[in-house]
Amino acid sequence: MADPDLAQKDLAPKDLAIDVRGLTKRFGKLTVVDQVDIQMPRGQVWGFLGPNGSGKTTTIRMLCGLLKPDAGEGTCLGFDILKNSREIKNQVGYMTQKFSYWEDLTIRENLEFVANLYELKNSRQIVDQTLETLGLTSRQKQLAGTLSGGWKQRLALAACTLHSPKMLMLDEPTAGVDPQARRDFWDQIHRLSAQGLTVLVSTHYMDEAERCDQIVYIAYGKLMAQGRVDDIIDRSGLYTFVAEGVGVRDLMERLRGEPGADHIAYFGNALHVSGGDLDRLKALIAGRDKSNVHWQQVRPNLEDVFIHLMTSAVDNSVGV
Repeated sequence: MADPDLAQKDLAPKDLAIDVRGLTKRFGKLTVVDQVDIQMPRGQVWGFLGPNGSGKTTTIRMLCGLLKPDAGEGTCLGFDILKNSREIKNQVGYMTQKFSYWEDLTIRENLEFVANLYELKNSRQIVDQTLETLGLTSRQKQLAGTLSGGWKQRLALAACTLHSPKMLMLDEPTAGVDPQARRDFWDQIHRLSAQGLTVLVSTHYMDEAERCDQIVYIAYGKLMAQGRVDDIIDRSGLYTFVAEGVGVRDLMERLRGEPGADHIAYFGNALHVSGGDLDRLKALIAGRDKSNVHWQQVRPNLEDVFIHLMTSAVDNSVGV
């Protein structure tokens, strides 16, 4: 399930933005990231998914030179992750989960300060251009502390692209912002990617994962899946039936624990029932009263697959 796309295995090292093997990080007795391999081509947008505490942030920090792994090897943007952390930091734009800029400065003052930190030549011109590109020019004199979540997000994106990085690593950048701000943010990400920038973004949103060229799914420090969304769904070995109709919500508890119904979830007005044994699923559904409920087999969606993956993941924090 975790095997990358076959075509990706044929890429030369120079074509990979990230090429790491056996990446491992421990905090005390707890192994937060456990033997993770990632091969990410340049110029793509990759989604990094997993539950809270899965090791996503720790992995990102190791990849961009902010945290030294306890084991493993590889490169980021061609630089050794163990020996060249400074060079990696200079070519990566890292956006943290929490807004980390200065709320008592204006948008422009924040960007000017960051430009000075990077010792950028023609910093005024670069700030002007970045303000225009990210649609911040009209708000450049507004204090960062007065901005909504979506505008803070846009300021953070502007700040981490000021130095023209070759890669963006974005740690749950859209958490807590409204749907329109999320859509605007992703429009900006794909615009930057079209200009050749490589992007790795962690997210909890399935619709955002489906906007990515490829995804990586990690749970309790273990790499569970890597590849294109369609390929991951195809390799899951999962079958899904959808039930719609009057009283369909009441079916959830009656089906829970029944042979064949490995995962049950309610989406909108429909009940998704999934499992790895198609014959058992069909037998289960055949034995239901269909007078008020319509059943239909559908292709599993990404959330169906991730729920399935979570059931096979082992919580490594138990007993630690």
